[in-house]
Amino acid sequence: MIIVLALGIELSPAHAVVTGPILAAMPALASLTMGPKGTLSAAAGALAVTVITATLHDSWAGQAYSNLLSLFVVSVASIVMSNTMRLRRQSELDQVRRVAMAAQRVVLPPVPARLGPVQMASMYRAAETGAQIGGDLYEAVHTRYGVRMIVGDVRGKGLPAVRLAAAVLGAFREAAHYDAELVEVMNHCAAALERQSTGRNVIDQGHEAERAEDFVTAVVAQVCDNCTVQVVNRGHPPPLMLRNGKVEALMPTSPLPPLGLEDFLTVAPAKAEHYPFEPGDRLLLHTDGVIEARSPDGIFFPLHEAMEAVRPCTPSEFLDQLHQGLIHHTGGRLADDAAMLLVERLTQGGEHGGEAKGEATASSTDGRH
Repeated sequence: MIIVLALGIELSPAHAVVTGPILAAMPALASLTMGPKGTLSAAAGALAVTVITATLHDSWAGQAYSNLLSLFVVSVASIVMSNTMRLRRQSELDQVRRVAMAAQRVVLPPVPARLGPVQMASMYRAAETGAQIGGDLYEAVHTRYGVRMIVGDVRGKGLPAVRLAAAVLGAFREAAHYDAELVEVMNHCAAALERQSTGRNVIDQGHEAERAEDFVTAVVAQVCDNCTVQVVNRGHPPPLMLRNGKVEALMPTSPLPPLGLEDFLTVAPAKAEHYPFEPGDRLLLHTDGVIEARSPDGIFFPLHEAMEAVRPCTPSEFLDQLHQGLIHHTGGRLADDAAMLLVERLTQGGEHGGEAKGEATASSTDGRH
């Protein structure tokens, strides 16, 4: 813009106004925001205006050459400075990304491919651009009670959500090994969330309203050796069971409020709910960022249909196909964090259920091993 203004002045009756110092400063101004290529473009534009005006007004004298010399010196210095700043910013960005990846491995490590009688895989995508972790959480551990899993979703995004997710995950990892009842595992997660929320607001006085909105939807599941799965659901989207190519939602008989909203809990659950989970069945635990993902024209992602359409593959490949379908449906942009945890029940011998049941049964289990 300044270069165009200088050219306008030189081509107008006001060409007596000296624009050389303004043009010489252009590369320095461009280096602050435009990078090396932008700085070079600004220098080239300033040079073109200087040469055009000097030729048009026949002013090739000492002043014109001084302007060219000043422009050359400032341009070289500006390009060097801009490149140095770019390299420094890139180095800082790489460092931040390394820290974020390390934090992700601590807070949300990938689940093992095999735990006891199940195969599993996990997938997490943060909605925030450039983020590695967000408000969704998942974990799976092998305990003396069976394979226990949790998937949850913290209200909000950013670092506060990560802090609450870490508190819930820490409580689950501890309680899962010592509490025989799955309900007690969930209660320990609720207590950890309460401690984290209270401790934060003791420091941040005047945030009672924000504390009141600290809640986490979560579902805890346990795969037992007797071909059943136990589920405790606290305000979370129900897990989806894929059996014989059909998807069924494991809806709770008595809906419960999310963690952190115990004031709305009228009757505390005494036992987890049980569902059949036979060899070859697949269980998908997910967050609402998956089912509430919208296409550009506002249509929700059809998760049930997407699961039934996946061709036979391993759990990790299964999630990859769901993820690709999710990205295609939303046009590459997620409005919320999305997490999925897929669990497949194996036979006692460790074989895939479809193989153990025979070729005839396997041909009817569309989308499973």
